[in-house]
Amino acid sequence: MDRWDYLIARDDLGRGEVRAQPDTPLRDGEARLAVESFSVTANNVTYGAMGDSFGYWQFFPAPDGFGRVPVWGFATVVESKAEGIEPGLRLFGYLPMSSHFAAKLVKRGDGYIDAAEHRSGLPPTYNQYAESAVPTATDDHRSLLRPLFGTSWLIDDFLEEAGDFGAKTVILTSASSKTALGLAYRLKQRGVAVVGLTSPQHVDFLNSLGWFSGVAPYGDIETVAVETPVAIIDFAGNADVVGRLHRRFGEAIVHSAIVGATHWTAAPDAAALPGPARQLFFAPDQIRKRFAEWGGEEFGRRFSDNLAAFVAASPWLKLRTLRGPEGVAEAWAETVSGKAAPDTGLIVKL
Repeated sequence: MDRWDYLIARDDLGRGEVRAQPDTPLRDGEARLAVESFSVTANNVTYGAMGDSFGYWQFFPAPDGFGRVPVWGFATVVESKAEGIEPGLRLFGYLPMSSHFAAKLVKRGDGYIDAAEHRSGLPPTYNQYAESAVPTATDDHRSLLRPLFGTSWLIDDFLEEAGDFGAKTVILTSASSKTALGLAYRLKQRGVAVVGLTSPQHVDFLNSLGWFSGVAPYGDIETVAVETPVAIIDFAGNADVVGRLHRRFGEAIVHSAIVGATHWTAAPDAAALPGPARQLFFAPDQIRKRFAEWGGEEFGRRFSDNLAAFVAASPWLKLRTLRGPEGVAEAWAETVSGKAAPDTGLIVKL
């Protein structure tokens, strides 16, 4: 196959297949990009789990019943009918798990946007592409951590502005996820106590980082030592875990945030829980707020400085490369099943 998509069944994220792309000619204003590389993380599983409710399936159309899960990475224009867009243009941004995709690229400021009609009502953060003319040694870290640590940094910014809602402890579920690790790092820098909940096999690793005041397996939710009041940041979306936390801490919860849904087969239901109502944290909303207050250039500078600091503080982070459509399938299967190692980032190169 010259061009292909890795399609995910929308009703079963664990079922994927490689399928040849239809030979569709470009329309006026479109460019075709060849995908070079991207990361696969629990964040992408969240895109699939929340694909219908938050529009993630809409970015890259797919056959009925299937979706193209968005990922972050690099792609190069190989064919163009778009004004001012020439083959060879290399971009970083939101891509499908595909060998190629078409975009209605338009120059906007220092970068580009996909101005396709089907993306016009979606969060603009995901429609922006940055020119990356020359590959660098940090490209893989950028693919992996730009979306993950970006969310960590934005959650911490939101919490700091709110005075952590008065919490003495912030509890993180799915604490071995890289977004949770980034948040734990940021909270530690501010002197905020953090308790991480994770699978038993990850407890020792989390303790070794020195970013948590306490780490416990999920089985110890009822007994782990926690100073109240607490804020809960839920990266897992597991109904049992969230319910147990709310039943234990009840009115001692000052804020309960929903961020991810890595446990996509056990999403919480809408039943009332003790304590405050859960609030969705949607990173693009915080981005829009800070863009308005700081401006895009200052936002970018602050994020880049904080990302560099996190990478420097994370010598434990290893990158593992997989290749081709077989690599995509392997990376997705490993991630969607929850078997991806917390100290390893998966990078697919095509």
